[in-house]
Amino acid sequence: MRFLVSAGPTREHIDPVRFLSNRSTGRMGFAVAAAAAAAGHTVTLVTGPVALETPPGGIRRVDVISARDMLAALQEHLPETDVLVMTAAVADWRPRHTAGAKLKKAAMNPVIELEPNPDILATLAQAKAGRTFVGFAAETGDPLPEARRKLIAKGLDLIVANDVSRSDSGFAVDTNRVTLIGADGTFAPLPLLTKHEVACEIVKWCETRRGTQT
Repeated sequence: MRFLVSAGPTREHIDPVRFLSNRSTGRMGFAVAAAAAAAGHTVTLVTGPVALETPPGGIRRVDVISARDMLAALQEHLPETDVLVMTAAVADWRPRHTAGAKLKKAAMNPVIELEPNPDILATLAQAKAGRTFVGFAAETGDPLPEARRKLIAKGLDLIVANDVSRSDSGFAVDTNRVTLIGADGTFAPLPLLTKHEVACEIVKWCETRRGTQT
């Protein structure tokens, strides 16, 4: 199969040195890319700014900065894709105005006017066709209600729900505790696993969903 995986955060610049972003390190997305490649699949990895080396296995890596950059890259590669796994923590908002030079503190407005970024999954859903779409719901507290909402609203086949407020799961750690919720009724709470092990479970789910191992 051909996997398209997004990973990491996006950066939404205020000026050339300041930006809005989040705590995503990209580890979960890179683990999915590595697991898919190790299982013999073709992988394209679209990643925001991270401090990670490309996993082995012939993975094609595309580096992007902003949410709009990520959307454009995913749109470019979606036609050659069977499975999209959207692990990236995309910024929901961006500054309405980006300065071309560093803003001096004395001249900065204390209020930053924001505008919404495109909803990447909702946009890509228009070209979903027979592809398998996997999303993530990273929440603080019980992630299940929001995960179920996103599963339906974004037309996903599978959503991976996790509570990122826990010290042993979420951002900047090597483990994760997730629940896989499928549009087909699948509901699988997984124990605490390494992100690689979680990634392998996601890849296996996609293989089963599409009825193939390669």
